[in-house]
Amino acid sequence: VVTGAAKGIGAAIAEAYSAAGARVVVADIDSEGAASVAGALGSATAATCDVSDEAQVAQLVSETVAQHSRLDVMVCSAGIATVNPLVQMSLDEWREVLSVDLDGVFLCDKYAAAAMAASGGGSIINIASIKAFGGSPAVGHYGAAKAGVVSLTKTLALEMRAHGVRVNAICPGWVGTDLVFDRKAELEAVLGIGFDDYIGHIQGRLGEPNEIAPLAVFLASDRSSFSSGTAYVVDGGATASLV
Repeated sequence: VVTGAAKGIGAAIAEAYSAAGARVVVADIDSEGAASVAGALGSATAATCDVSDEAQVAQLVSETVAQHSRLDVMVCSAGIATVNPLVQMSLDEWREVLSVDLDGVFLCDKYAAAAMAASGGGSIINIASIKAFGGSPAVGHYGAAKAGVVSLTKTLALEMRAHGVRVNAICPGWVGTDLVFDRKAELEAVLGIGFDDYIGHIQGRLGEPNEIAPLAVFLASDRSSFSSGTAYVVDGGATASLV
């Protein structure tokens, strides 16, 4: 199962899994987008799911197990973001982002881990962000959620180790997705510099979704059998520099 798979990083991971021979459930709140991606992959199926709704997440996992007999891999890629300095942010805006970006990961992890433990193991991959490791103006709620995802990843990895369930996180830098492009003007206003100049300075260029997907394939496979509780950074060197 890949959530948030109607576009962006989630879609790229779903495509990479399908190419590797996996039976993929393309899950997204965007039903038409999920169906489009699943249809293009051929052997995949689409599922509509709002990851902030516990009943929908529980149904997603139970229907996957009913259809495929087991759940081997859960990728939590669904995410949203808005742009606003923390002192101007309403509590509703804060909660809306955390409900998807943190609560949604918790719910998917919870139900997936239980299903995997029942069938002998599996791999959970949470899509976090390098914003988990440092301040990021105007997206403080997003950064806080992603920091929570990294911590959740580590704790769940320890709790599920005896059950054969591995849990890891992928922490991308800035990647060229709609989530970024749709907020480019707002980010420029807050940063006070051109977005392209900012990206060029901190990481050279925007990453591409298909540059994140191969790591998700690795973490889903037996080649990563000794990897659990780790947050993998893929950021073009953004976190390597202090200037």
